[in-house]
Amino acid sequence: MYRMIKTSLWFFELVGYVGRAAGHTHPESLILYIIQSIFVLVAPALFAATIYMTLGRLIRVTHAEAHSVIRVTWLTKLFVCGDVFTFFIQGGGGGILGTSDPDKVKLGQNVILGGLFLQILLFGLFVLVSIIFHIRLRKQPTQESYAPDLKWEKMLMVLYAVSAFIMIRNIFRVVEYIGGQDGPLLKVEWPIYVFDALLMAGMMAIWFVGYPTLIRQGKPLVSDNESGMQLPEHVSRTSMAVK
Repeated sequence: MYRMIKTSLWFFELVGYVGRAAGHTHPESLILYIIQSIFVLVAPALFAATIYMTLGRLIRVTHAEAHSVIRVTWLTKLFVCGDVFTFFIQGGGGGILGTSDPDKVKLGQNVILGGLFLQILLFGLFVLVSIIFHIRLRKQPTQESYAPDLKWEKMLMVLYAVSAFIMIRNIFRVVEYIGGQDGPLLKVEWPIYVFDALLMAGMMAIWFVGYPTLIRQGKPLVSDNESGMQLPEHVSRTSMAVK
């Protein structure tokens, strides 16, 4: 699932910026404008789903379900469904922008703003849930959280970092669309490359270096039926002993 979403993110970003580059030589092309508007806009929403799923798996793998303010069985579903909803809102708004009617363009911008505001709200709630879980697990660690191969705090730090990048990017896009077609951020090229392309590249670099997975250190992996994840052998044995 992670690899599929990561590939989709790069695909959307690549197609969006190729469309943007082609638009310089064909500024009259409506299809190129729609491509760059939609594909660049919605790409981060795809990656957000990976972040949400990772927190749910981390809670399960540490057997710290009691520390989550949202029931774990609902946690991933809630955030991923909300993310998909914002994805379609932003995509729909981007599609409306591809018209010469000023009223429809304004409507498209407002729809996109609604999707971005909702995504920011969703991300803020996610970060709050993550922080509360982090604090509770530090105060009352589970036996599984002591496993040397389970770098759960490192995983959370990676989640915080990539979440901050997406949050900053979304705030930039909100300011951009509030300014409208004649706003200062749409009259020059560099802001979108700094606050969108560069941030997304940095986010992927952080995720690639600190990908939230178990540090195996050569230990064999066995299946953990309760979490559906692959755990180091000694962690699963400890869990079964506790049960």
